[in-house]
Amino acid sequence: MDMKRDYYEDVQLFTSPVVVFWCAFLIGSLYLLPFFVSNYYIYVANYIAINIIVATGLNLLVGYTGQISLGHAGFFAIGAYGTTVLMVKLSVPFLIALPSAALIAAGFGFLLGLPALRLEGPYLAIATLGFGLTITQIIGRIELFGGRDGIHVPDINIGSWIIDTDKEFYFLLITLTIFLLLFMRNLIKTRMGRAFIAIRDADIAAETMGVNIVFYKTLAFAISAFYAGIAGGMYAFVLKFIEPETFTLLMSILFLAMVVVGGLGSMMGSITGAALLCWLDLKLRNILDIPYVGEWLKDLSESWFSLTGVSNIQYIVFGSIMVGIMLFEPLGIYGIWIRTKKYWRTWPF
Repeated sequence: MDMKRDYYEDVQLFTSPVVVFWCAFLIGSLYLLPFFVSNYYIYVANYIAINIIVATGLNLLVGYTGQISLGHAGFFAIGAYGTTVLMVKLSVPFLIALPSAALIAAGFGFLLGLPALRLEGPYLAIATLGFGLTITQIIGRIELFGGRDGIHVPDINIGSWIIDTDKEFYFLLITLTIFLLLFMRNLIKTRMGRAFIAIRDADIAAETMGVNIVFYKTLAFAISAFYAGIAGGMYAFVLKFIEPETFTLLMSILFLAMVVVGGLGSMMGSITGAALLCWLDLKLRNILDIPYVGEWLKDLSESWFSLTGVSNIQYIVFGSIMVGIMLFEPLGIYGIWIRTKKYWRTWPF
């Protein structure tokens, strides 16, 4: 029987030699991936890794603390613009600019967390939604950030190492992603993580037991915003050019969809949800190029709808997936994994 007798067993990373083997195999495969795939798939991997960082931070807020946010595109934009402006306008090195921009995003997250002390559910969602829309409007009106024309992003310099290819950027990004995932996993297992979960399950009972609700709710927003800021800073180097229209409401909805589809309150859910929806997002952008499906959609649109609307089919697919997940598997992809693992452990009985 898998019984934990003390907290050290709960926080240990590797529970058996089998876990050590598969973790080493996975990490080794990730670092060897760029040597066996084309440049396009390296770009896809970078895109997925960035969204995994955002989904991990958002899951801390939504899945572990029970607070809803539709404004993470705003934190994402702060990270992207903050990193770029610090490097371009103030000549700040990358290793200082990226965490500094993320800390600025965390500061805004802390301020946004203050209304969360009195707001819940849809009211909190509306408040965060307003923040996300306001940030992009403000950025678009400040000349320092390039205004509506946007701003070009420089190459990354780390000492004498100039990162100007997708492959080199991948090695930096995957290392950062693994570090942030390990940090979040350990954070959740600590006293702080248990406080977040207690607030999610019963905030009044948690406060009665001595949990500082004010501190932990605002801290959850700050940490989640920090992760979004880091991801936004890295995303800027993928695009090489950023503008306010990049960070839309649909981006915030997509971030939330990743967490819901993957599974609330699960690290594995954040990873799988982000990977699935990112892959679908990239594939459905060129849905007319998909064999058979693209031709059928084109004929259907020419007969009954507008062909220009086919480009928005991805949002219909995302919405359908979310509805299906909520109806048939509330725990998301992680719930499917749990059921599959349980089935094979008890097979054939």
